[in-house]
Amino acid sequence: MKILLNKSNINNYGVLMRINKPIGTLLLLWPTYWALWVASSGQPSVLVFIVFTLGVILMRSAGCVINDYADRKVDPHVARTELRPIASGKVAPLEALQLFCVLGLLSLLLVLLMNPLTICLSVGGIVLAIIYPYMKRYTHLPQLFLGAAFGWAIPMVYAAQTNSVPAMAWLLFTAAIIWAVVYDTMYAMVDREDDLKIGVKSTAILFADLDKAFIGFFQVLLLIALLMVGDKAELSAFYFTGVFIAGLLMVYHQYLIKDRIPAKCFAAFLHNNWLGFTVFTGLALDYLFK
Repeated sequence: MKILLNKSNINNYGVLMRINKPIGTLLLLWPTYWALWVASSGQPSVLVFIVFTLGVILMRSAGCVINDYADRKVDPHVARTELRPIASGKVAPLEALQLFCVLGLLSLLLVLLMNPLTICLSVGGIVLAIIYPYMKRYTHLPQLFLGAAFGWAIPMVYAAQTNSVPAMAWLLFTAAIIWAVVYDTMYAMVDREDDLKIGVKSTAILFADLDKAFIGFFQVLLLIALLMVGDKAELSAFYFTGVFIAGLLMVYHQYLIKDRIPAKCFAAFLHNNWLGFTVFTGLALDYLFK
């Protein structure tokens, strides 16, 4: 295979990896940190923290690269994505595949610092990262697969921190999936008209006029899951205050999407970062002052 990666194209590689748009990394990091703090009772291993922080950054970048490779024939027909590096011809498809392999290899080297159980679980993360971009062609539930891909760090971080994957890990994993369905449906509402024209599927299309109601339903499920985490982990006021504030943020997100204006739907998607931050802050404070 001819090596196409070159230094002169480094800026376009950065754009392809969405380094200039860290929102995806943050949405991935918050549930990972939720799990790490609960798994460690607020005292995470420094090595595990560093490995998973860097791993999330690398795997999110790899996910963006493989997503744009999968969408290379679709993105030119969508106003929001037509200038992406592969769609605009600034990065060749083979370059993108090679970049994906490099990022995957770096992630593998990181996970090799962890225990055997974590290494075994990492295979599932790679598989989810590869198949997720293609799900929008075959199912109206790609957001579900995104949630699984984004949330897979949770059982892995439990394995790394405790050498086990207890029921709590799967409860947090479920919460991460539900949250991804919420914010990525908001994201999909932005592209709904373009997606309908080109035949791309999403929950925003599946839910149609009931999109806001379904988002609200999943927001309630997320709150229930977070409350269950607090109960099972025997957390107290700081955490539950964080969850309460997160609930208020969900109300605000419903306000933003109420008229289905694309710019405001996108703003709601972006603002979910603060929801993740709020839950983590409550969690961290709870353990800090125990």
